Amino acid sequence: MFTGIVERVGSVASIQALGASRVLTIDCGDLADAIGVGDSVCVSGVCLTATSLQKGRASFDVAPQTVRLSRLGDLRVGDDVNLERAMAADGRFGGHIVQGHADGVGRIAGMASEADAHRIRVTLPGRLLRYVVAQGSIALDGISLTVAELQGDAVEVSVIPHTFRNTTLGRARPGDTVNIETDIVARYIERLMAAPAAGGITEQTLRSAGFGLYGGSGEL
Repeated sequence: MFTGIVERVGSVASIQALGASRVLTIDCGDLADAIGVGDSVCVSGVCLTATSLQKGRASFDVAPQTVRLSRLGDLRVGDDVNLERAMAADGRFGGHIVQGHADGVGRIAGMASEADAHRIRVTLPGRLLRYVVAQGSIALDGISLTVAELQGDAVEVSVIPHTFRNTTLGRARPGDTVNIETDIVARYIERLMAAPAAGGITEQTLRSAGFGLYGGSGEL
């Protein structure tokens, strides 16, 4: 599991195509010293397993399913990627629950300065909009961000200068794509509510746990 707090921006050193799969080799800089074979690393929002290590570099296998659901298959040599190691059990939870399981790909529709911050608008696939709420959490290329506003098929986030400088967002431009991961809690609740007869969560169960569906304390 990850928290969406990017540790370093790496760059794609090489790409090997194996049919519908890929082998990505990433220049991780000094972060490579803290990565071991078998470790999970979030690469621009996608959880990958380090399969081999070279000097300052780590290689990762990218399965066909990951290529289909993320933008990793579109990467080119020299492209920048956000890197975050899996959170230690005793670590601080700095962002939100990020699994590194990309739900799909969004596209940057606009960018504007807002005081010393940056406002970024991203269009999402329609099937993902139901899992996004204003002031909720979303991961863009593995970066934990708060949804500032919803506008039709787009979300807007406000990015502080530190995050803008130290992630790939600082190099992004309108038209670029980003990996999207919505809030896992929303997806689990939807799944459980859809099948109460099969033992799923009912409205009464949620109320007894302190969630008020239609108002009051703990409103969903």
